[in-house]
Amino acid sequence: MRESQDVPPPASGRGLGGGQARPFRSRNTPRAKSLRNEASPPERFLWQRLRNRQLNGHKFSRQMPLGPYFCDFLCREAKLIIELDGSSHDDSAEYDARRDAYCRELGFTVLRFQNAEVIGNIEGVLSHIMAALAQAHPQPLPPAGGE
Repeated sequence: MRESQDVPPPASGRGLGGGQARPFRSRNTPRAKSLRNEASPPERFLWQRLRNRQLNGHKFSRQMPLGPYFCDFLCREAKLIIELDGSSHDDSAEYDARRDAYCRELGFTVLRFQNAEVIGNIEGVLSHIMAALAQAHPQPLPPAGGE
């Protein structure tokens, strides 16, 4: 997730309409397009497996703004954020913790994977993502007694 440089976050964290929290801003299309074009090979590799509702029908978006940040991958319906960390994240633990806390305060689950993990173990990464999706949307239990 990258910080948005163009639009500051709302001061109250709330948008229009009945005081409901509105963390999503209208898409900063030039910045989001730039980030998508600059995607790392692991980001492109994972996107090929997430796009077009390939993962249990869940819709993911790339480089979606959330408050003052951009999420690598976001599934709104499951409130799930997926972040890929490479060597550029080695010195950003404090920043990442602050950003993750912000997202969790909004009710999102944040999954982080190392770039090498995505390239070397894509099936394991996808299994972990599917488990998080299942936890966000548990299947109803069948009626007791086979009714």
